[in-house]
Amino acid sequence: MPSEQSIQAGLSLIDSDKSKILGLTMGAHENVQPGLYIPRAEAQSPPKLSFSGLSTSKTYLVVSLDIDAPFPSFGILGPILHWIQPGVKASESGELDLTAPFVANYIGPAPPPGSGPHRYTFYLYEEPAGFETKKYAPADGKNLGNMSRIRYNLDAWKKEINLGPLLAFNYFTSN
Repeated sequence: MPSEQSIQAGLSLIDSDKSKILGLTMGAHENVQPGLYIPRAEAQSPPKLSFSGLSTSKTYLVVSLDIDAPFPSFGILGPILHWIQPGVKASESGELDLTAPFVANYIGPAPPPGSGPHRYTFYLYEEPAGFETKKYAPADGKNLGNMSRIRYNLDAWKKEINLGPLLAFNYFTSN
């Protein structure tokens, strides 16, 4: 499966070090713990993210994937890219500013009817020096089309842009 190394790195990171759990607030769900179920209607807007200990002088990048598409037992279309947000700045309190132009606009959960809950993963990286948002984003700030999201290969994109180690990770489930 595309992105397998990145997915396993995220799950392993928080299994081995709870301090690497990315702070995630989704609607009324604050301090989301890994695997929490959130109804799809409550997850259609981008989350608020936080992570303490980040430099306020550096820039970060967030990626979100649905790793169970179209069905958890049949992931032939997965993973599905749900968001790439570069230009993320951290405040002194650890809150992340997610207002810079996106590479891939956020889309909320939308598993097909009859599917079990999907895992929606969030990865935090330091943005590589010289990263050019415009090179990877759709022209004129348009939303990224669905065909560009299917079977997204985060592992290959990490190599292409020289993305460093995963800093923090979290996920919720939804259907």
